[in-house]
Amino acid sequence: MESRKEFLRKKLLELGAVKFGEFVLTSGKKSDYYVDIKDAATDPQVVGAIGDVFSHMVSAKVIAGMELGAVPLLVSTSLSAKIRYVIIRKERKHGTGKLNIGEIVPEERVDIIEDVVTTGNSILKTVNFIRESGGIATKAYCVVDREEGGKELLLENGIELKPIFRISELRTR
Repeated sequence: MESRKEFLRKKLLELGAVKFGEFVLTSGKKSDYYVDIKDAATDPQVVGAIGDVFSHMVSAKVIAGMELGAVPLLVSTSLSAKIRYVIIRKERKHGTGKLNIGEIVPEERVDIIEDVVTTGNSILKTVNFIRESGGIATKAYCVVDREEGGKELLLENGIELKPIFRISELRTR
C-alpha cells in the first residue's frame, strides 16, 4: 500500500492539488492554500489510487459520505473493496425527499469517507445522520487532513479520523 500511497502523493502534487493564494474555505475560514481533491479526482489514476488506498484502510462493510466531494471516492473505494456505499445529501430533494442514497441498516457499522477535513463539521453532519438512522459510525477517513482542529472535534464526538495524508506531508515536499 505504501507504494500506492507514494504514487498518489506524487500525482496530487503533480496535478496541483495543493494551491497557494487567497482562498475562502467551505467552513468560512480564510486560508493561504487550498486542497483541491475534487478536481484531482477527475483523473482516473488519482481516483483509482484513492479508492485502492481507502479499501485497505476501511474496516466496515459499508461506507458513506456527503455529496459532492465524497461521491467519486465512495464509488472508487466501493469498487476496490467490493463493499456498499451510501451518499448523504446536503438537503432533501424532490421525489422521495430522502437525504440518503443507499441503505443505512440499523446497528450496521458504517465508515465515513471525505476528501478534505478542516473543521470536521461535514463529517460530523454525516455521522449524526447515520447515527439518527440507526447506523454505527466511529471511524472516518479522508484524503487530506488540514490539521486545523477537525481531528479533535471528531474525537470529542466518538469518531477516529484516519487521513491518507496530513497537510504537513504535502506542503513540505
